[in-house]
Order: sequence, then C-alpha cells, then structure tokens
Amino acid sequence: MAAKPTTQTTQARLSSIIKESRNTMRKDAGLNGELDRLPQMAWLLFLKAFDDLEEERELTEGDYRPALELEYRWRAWAGDSTLTGEPLLAFVNGKLLPRLRKLQGTGKAGDPRDTLRRVFQDTQNRMLSGFLFRELVDQLDKVEFTNRDDIHTMAHLYESMLREMRDAAGDSGEFYTPRPLVRFIVDRVDPKPGETVLDPAAGTGGFLVEAFAHMTEGDVTAEERGHAKAGIRGVEKKPMPFLLCQMNLLLHGIDQPDVVEQNSLGFSLAEMRRDGVDVVITNPPFGGEEEKSVQANFPPHLQTAETAWLFLQAVMARIERSKVGRAAVVVPNSTLFDRGVGGRIKAELMSKFNLHTVLRLPNGVFAPYTLIPSNVLFFERGKQQPHVWFYEQPMPEGRKQYTKTKPMRFEEFGECAEWWGGDTRNGRIATAHAWRVAADDIKADGYNLDLRNPDRGDDLVHRSPVELVDELVSAERELLGLLEELQREVKGFAQ
Repeated sequence: MAAKPTTQTTQARLSSIIKESRNTMRKDAGLNGELDRLPQMAWLLFLKAFDDLEEERELTEGDYRPALELEYRWRAWAGDSTLTGEPLLAFVNGKLLPRLRKLQGTGKAGDPRDTLRRVFQDTQNRMLSGFLFRELVDQLDKVEFTNRDDIHTMAHLYESMLREMRDAAGDSGEFYTPRPLVRFIVDRVDPKPGETVLDPAAGTGGFLVEAFAHMTEGDVTAEERGHAKAGIRGVEKKPMPFLLCQMNLLLHGIDQPDVVEQNSLGFSLAEMRRDGVDVVITNPPFGGEEEKSVQANFPPHLQTAETAWLFLQAVMARIERSKVGRAAVVVPNSTLFDRGVGGRIKAELMSKFNLHTVLRLPNGVFAPYTLIPSNVLFFERGKQQPHVWFYEQPMPEGRKQYTKTKPMRFEEFGECAEWWGGDTRNGRIATAHAWRVAADDIKADGYNLDLRNPDRGDDLVHRSPVELVDELVSAERELLGLLEELQREVKGFAQ
C-alpha cells in the first residue's frame, strides 16, 4: 500500500479545525456542555489517530496485522462522504461501536485490540443528527497523525481542551493536578528508562505523559525510548477520564499504552505487592468513600472508607519489593494530622519506608475547585532516616492564593529544586522555607506530620482542626475570664 501524502497541519489550522468541530457539536441536541462535547470529539480523534498510526505501522512493519477489519477502520467509513444522516448513525451505533466493544486481543499489555475494547467499552455516541455527525467527522479527518510535527501540535491543543474539561469537571468534584506541580514532582522522583512507572489514579494521564517526557528528554537511544514506553502504566476507575487518558498518551507518542479501566483498590495488598513497580506518582482522590468489599482488601486495623488512606497503603504495597522503589503522593492536610487509623498507616509507612520529604503546598493550588490545603509525601524503599525534611512552598510575592486566571507556574519551584540536593538529597540545610524534624519526635507525637514552619508566625492554612479548636477554646476562656473580672469591677463600683 502506498503512503498517502501528508502535509504539516499548522497550529492555526488545527485550532481552526477544533473550533469548527466544537461549533458543529454545539448545534446537536444530544450534547450538553463540554462534559459531553469533549469526550465525543476525543473518541473520534482516537479512532482517527489510531488508524493513521496503524497505517504507518503497516508500512514500517512488514508483519503488522491491523486490529480492525477494513470496514471498521476510520479511512473506510469516515472517508465515505456518501455515508451520512441516519445510515451513518445506524452504522456507528449499530455496527462500529458494538464491534469495538467485542474485540479480543492476546491479553498482553499494549495489545491494540484489548486497548480498543477497553476504551470503547462504555463509549456512547451522543450525537442525534447524522448530518452534524458527518460534518464533525469531515472536520476531524483533516487532522494528520502520521506527521510527528502534527502529533506534537495536536498534543498541545489537546492539553488545552483537557484544561477546559477539567474546568467543567471541577463542578462535579473532580480535581486535576496542575501541570507545573506534576512536572516538579516527576523531576524530583526522576523516573528512568527501564523502570516501571505507575499512576494508580491516572485521570487523564498527566503524570504518565510527564513521566514519559522526562524519561525521553535529551539524547536517548531508540532502545531507551522503547523501554520508557513499555514502563508506563496507569489505572483509572472512571470511563470518561480513561478514554481521555488513552487519547492523551497516544498523542504523546505512547502508541500502545498499558492503562486499564478498573479500581486500583479492588485488589488485596498481597496482589499489589506481586504486581509491583519501581515508581508511583499520583494524586489520588480524597474525600471519597469506598464500599465495604473494597475496604476488606486491607488489614483489619488499617481499614477505612477514606480513599486517600487506602491509596496510600496501595502505593506502599506497589513499591515495597522494588530495590529502587520510590513514590510521590499528593495528600490533603487531614492525612498529616490524623492520629487514628491514619496514625497507624503513617506508622506503617515510616517503619517500612524512608519518608524523606513533606512538601507543604500553598493555598489555592487546586483553585477554583477547592481550597483544601494539600501536600506531597515523598518516600522510598529502605530504612527510615533519623530526620524528615519539610519544605513549605511559598506563594509568589504579593499573592494570597492561586486562582483560575493566575495559576501556579513551574518557575516558582526553582528555589525548592535548588534546595532539594539532586538524587542523593545531600547538602540540605534549614532555610526560611525548609526545616527538619526528628523521626523519633514524629513517632512520639502519634505520627503527626502537620508541623508548622518554626520560622513562620501563625499559619492558619496548615493548622489542624484540633489545634485550631483548642486555641479557640483557650481564647474564649481567656476572654470569659476578662469579662468576669470586668463584671466584678462593675459590681464593686456600683456598690
């Protein structure tokens, strides 16, 4: 088969294509808002990209066998301009999507048939007009994915659409990690080609994309790039983020992503240890609750409904058997100060791993969706060292919090990156933002990690509710004492 001619699609042209596509979708009665429109465009773009990359593999790999019969490949049905209206909807709804859901692969990681089946297991066409559907397909067919420059440009545009998706999803309680924070975390954990990297709450794949970019930057060989691709793993529970994650990875050059749609917590800790990895980087959901059957996967004395605590245990299990095991986990403030089941889980953490750094994030990192103060726990396989370092990331000068229009920037982490001390973390010193606490003191205090910067005055953002209430009660008692004294003086004066 001869290669079809390709032309580089400029960013301006791609932007125009996406704009027209979204305008077309706005006219369809079956789509309501970005939470409907973006997934609709995503799964169509996925099929287009998949077919283009398959065509490339057919040309470069003599024994490559396409995952789909010709009838179901994008080039066949999308390229048939006579297929429109009700016949087009009948084909897509009655033949294409059912066929994708029934594909059977080998079960091995990265098999394209298994990938397609998982991606489209819960995918539905929500458009009601077959004529508008044809307009949308014709627009998206203009994008070329066989040109690497086009893929790079499309990836950037896709990320901008994901941000809009995240803005819309924020109203539903979904909080996505800002890209500058993701990049900083990945840089500190430093995954390398040949290591397995897992995000057990992958969302739309931000951590995995950044990890792959980190492992393949600079002068890397084709073999190292292949190892980096093979080492990327993800798990996502919800269908919509799962589809977006697959698309995101595909656009960033991971053409056979090892990402599955399931609940990461639906396995015993023993199973998680057996299916271990070298690196875990994640921002798991917090504030949610898991059902009893999921809680039963964890030891009785460490069972809880709170997802953040279960994910922390799952992360520990995943890296427990790797000689280079290391992790970074975003957690809410409640994880730091909890002394109940949380205290027991932190005791487990500091008895089996080296909790070396607690990064205290400034207020509003996840604004405008939530103002819950957050932190990042960095730990690694090995004996707990005598001290735990804390670093309080400051707000930019003159700012009180981040907002949607003025979000966090990567450059703000420059001082922390310099202080970090490289892979060995040698040479760390106490600064206005960094201090260390003896591990024995943390243990004696019930594994409370909600510790304030000794160089700062009062900091309400990172104070625990218990501490705040205790101080409020003390203040009220002091005020009551002053009022009682004033009352006595007034009575004495009246006599």
